[in-house]
Amino acid sequence: MDFDLPPDDDPRRLAVRDWIANHPDPTPTDLARAGYTAPHWPAPWGLDADPEHQLIIDQELASIGIDNVGVSIGLGWAGPTILTGGTTAQQQRWLPGILDGSEQWTQLFSEPDAGSDLASLRISAVRDGDEYVINGQKIWSTWADQSQWGILIARTDPSSLEEGDRRQRGISYFVVDMDTPGIEVRPIIEMTGGNHFNETWFTDVRVPVDCRIGPENEGWRLAKVTLGNERLSLSHGGVIWGMGPVSDDLFAFVKDELGSIDDPVLRQKAARVYTEKRLIELFGLRMMTMALGGNDPGPFASIRKTLADEHGQSITTLMKDLRGAHAMLGEQNEHTEEDDVWHWSYLFSRALTIGGGTSEVQRNIIGERLLGLPKEPG
Repeated sequence: MDFDLPPDDDPRRLAVRDWIANHPDPTPTDLARAGYTAPHWPAPWGLDADPEHQLIIDQELASIGIDNVGVSIGLGWAGPTILTGGTTAQQQRWLPGILDGSEQWTQLFSEPDAGSDLASLRISAVRDGDEYVINGQKIWSTWADQSQWGILIARTDPSSLEEGDRRQRGISYFVVDMDTPGIEVRPIIEMTGGNHFNETWFTDVRVPVDCRIGPENEGWRLAKVTLGNERLSLSHGGVIWGMGPVSDDLFAFVKDELGSIDDPVLRQKAARVYTEKRLIELFGLRMMTMALGGNDPGPFASIRKTLADEHGQSITTLMKDLRGAHAMLGEQNEHTEEDDVWHWSYLFSRALTIGGGTSEVQRNIIGERLLGLPKEPG
C-alpha cells in the first residue's frame, strides 16, 4: 500500500473551500448541483472524480460539519445501475431525486426461495402492449413501506427457470413506482421491535415499458452492477450500515464514562476490537490505492464487508458487556434506535452477516475471484 493524503494546499481542496465559503449552509440540492453528493459519477450528475478527489471532498465537507447524503439504496444501488444501463431520459427522470435525497428507494430482489441463489427468482413480468404485468412476492425489502420507488428484477422468460446455470438469461430489470395499484407492503417486525424490512406482494401490477432498464431478458447484468455496488457500499459506509464510526463511539464511551477497563478479559476484548478497527481502516486505504492505480477493488469489497460485519457484532457485544447486565433491557421498554441506540444496534447487528450477501457467499467470492479456487459444487 502506498497512499499519501493530498496536501493542505492541493488545488482541489481549495476549490471545495471556495465553494463552502459561498455556501456556508448548503442544502442537499446545493450539494447535488455542485456534484458533491456523488462526485465519482460522470457529469452532469457528478464530477468524474477519482478516488483521491472523492476523499478530498469528503474530508473538506466533514471538517466543518457538513453532512452529505449518506449511504442509501437510491444513491448506492439504484443510481449507479441507472447510470450504467438507463437511457438519458431515465437518468433525467430519476437521478435528481436520488442525488438530493428527496425520493427514497427500496430494493426488490430477494424472494422466499431466492435469497443467496438469486437467479432462481420466480416473480413474473409478462409483456402486455406498452406495459408489463407483474405477479409474485419479494421479501427483505428494506424501507419498502416508506419508499417512492423500487428497483425490481423479475422473470420475463419463464422457460429460463429450467436452464440450470443459465437461469439468469430470462431476467429483466425494472424501476417500479411503489404507489402503483396491486402492490402490498407488509412489515416484518424485527427483534429490535421496529421494521426496516418488509414483504412486498405484486398482484397484476402494471409497469410501463419505459420503466425497464436495459434490454428485456438481460437484467442479470444490471443486477450484478447493483449487487457489486451494494457490497462496496455496505463494506464502506459504517459497520452498522450507515450508522457512522460506531467503534469511535465505543472508545469515547470507555474514555468519558468508564475512564478505563478494569476487567482484564474485557480489556483484551476491547484491544481486539480496536485492532479490528485499524485493520479495516488500512484495508480501506489499500482498496483506495488499488482504485487510484486503475485496478478494480470490487472483489476486495467482499473481504472488507466480511470483516466489517463481524466487527460490527463485536463492537455491540463488547458495549453490552461494558454496560453490564442491565444493558440487556435497553434504556426504555421500546427497543428503538431513538430510545437506546446501543441496545438497538446490538439486536440489529445480527443481520449484518446476512444482508447484502451472507458472509458465506462473500467467502465463496473471495475463494473463487481472488484465490482462484474452483467453484462450489452445485
